[in-house]
Amino acid sequence: MTKPSPASPAVTRPAITQAMIDAYDEYTHLTLDRRRFMEQLTRLAGSGAAAAAIAPLLAANSAQAAIVADDDPRVKGEDISYPGSGGEMKGYLVKPADQTGKLGTVIVVHENRGLNPHIRDVARRVALEGFVALAPDFMTPLGGTPADENRTRDLFSKLDPAQVGANAVATVAFLKEHADGNGKVGAVGFCWGGGTVNTLAANTPDLAAAVAYYGMQPKADD
Repeated sequence: MTKPSPASPAVTRPAITQAMIDAYDEYTHLTLDRRRFMEQLTRLAGSGAAAAAIAPLLAANSAQAAIVADDDPRVKGEDISYPGSGGEMKGYLVKPADQTGKLGTVIVVHENRGLNPHIRDVARRVALEGFVALAPDFMTPLGGTPADENRTRDLFSKLDPAQVGANAVATVAFLKEHADGNGKVGAVGFCWGGGTVNTLAANTPDLAAAVAYYGMQPKADD
């Protein structure tokens, strides 16, 4: 008679603390590089093995986090090209599927992770509120947003702030003349995008609205 196999130990999810979330936020949005992030996470988790298990859990899972799916029938979204300040810009344009008449337009400016699935989701949410939403890819001059978020973060240091500002102004001009728009353009940005929106507002008097979810303030004129 064979003996029953011992029950497999239950798999437990590693405990994630607020300090770990804060460290990941600093790594993702601010100045903490990956090596220092993993050192900090190892210290917080108690071991390198625990840190290695926790790091993927902290990473944003865009598919699960999406509030409006990319195939939601309530919206129509498409990747577009449009005139930038000195060349072509890429972006994601979304509007309500049942649009009647012209609507206000909103620029959705990404964080330092580029035009990723999360920002596309935010654009779809804006469209569901009754706007034409455009999420520009401000990394277009560098070849567009890479799939690897770590590479995206590294590339951000190579962006020319003056070119970013000029492309933002060109995006306003594009939306002001868009066939589905009513000529009014607003902008919302997150982290790096918040600073971009602040700069845009300071340089575009006819911008109808600007909302920055924190970000760099424009430098005052001398």
